[in-house]
Amino acid sequence: MLSKKSIIDIDSLTVEEVSQILERTDSFLEVSKRDVKKVPALRGKTIVNLFFEPSTRTKTSFEIAAKRLSADIINFSASTSSLKKGESIFDTLKTILAMSVDLIVVRHNCSGTVKLISKTIDIPVINAGDGKYQHPTQALLDLYTIKKRFNDFNGLKAAVVGDIVNSRVARSDIELFKKMGIDVTIVAPSMLLPDNMDYYGTEVKNCIDDVIEDADIIYMLRMQFERQDRKIYPSVREYNKFLGLNTGRLKKMKQGSIVMHPGPVNRGIEISEEVMNASGELAGKLEIENQVTNGVAVRMALLYLILS
Repeated sequence: MLSKKSIIDIDSLTVEEVSQILERTDSFLEVSKRDVKKVPALRGKTIVNLFFEPSTRTKTSFEIAAKRLSADIINFSASTSSLKKGESIFDTLKTILAMSVDLIVVRHNCSGTVKLISKTIDIPVINAGDGKYQHPTQALLDLYTIKKRFNDFNGLKAAVVGDIVNSRVARSDIELFKKMGIDVTIVAPSMLLPDNMDYYGTEVKNCIDDVIEDADIIYMLRMQFERQDRKIYPSVREYNKFLGLNTGRLKKMKQGSIVMHPGPVNRGIEISEEVMNASGELAGKLEIENQVTNGVAVRMALLYLILS
């Protein structure tokens, strides 16, 4: 079992705990391949998806994970709750806790909110993404996807490409990849980088062509339009020229290398339509659907390790 009950960020996880999560994920991935995709591991437990921000993959993934473990799952929607009547987040939490729930999964658009919630309540909290801070379960499923493809992390080179400044996925992935021994390079122009790059401690390139032939993992970040208060890149054409993944660049990638993306993909911006619709050997480089599949198993492992 994990020594800590809440999963707020990657910082608090040790290498041993990450390895434990990945190992447990293997067994739950097998469950997802059965005809009857269900085990009684968390029967009688109640989990609440507390999402204050839109989500498809993460919310649905946690819901399916809970149901496959036989837990009861409640999906909370801020837009149809008493928050619209002026109720505070903490009064909402008190109401939910009064119903004797066992774990809360929280997504919020403000950085630090999930950590504050975890310090306020006495049941486990899992961060499903908060503002520009972190998205630890995305990083764990990304790492597991890499493990399934390469088996070992030592010697691997990953390039994280795109909107670094607005991306919680970038923060979590870069930290976790480095923690597990993967060499990381950031690929982004100055306007998509934070002011303080010391946090990352990685090499920075400005064009994807600088890494395309050498990286084992090309991790394409989603352009975070919803978190930008101004236009910070000249045009889609300019973005494609330096950062976009097209068929020509895909063909230049080294043998056995892979492409990842947290989703949803802005087709024609981060990745071209031709690449997204690729077939044969080129399509074999895309791990985007496998990330989604693995996400359910990783979240099953986390829920089990926290609540069992």
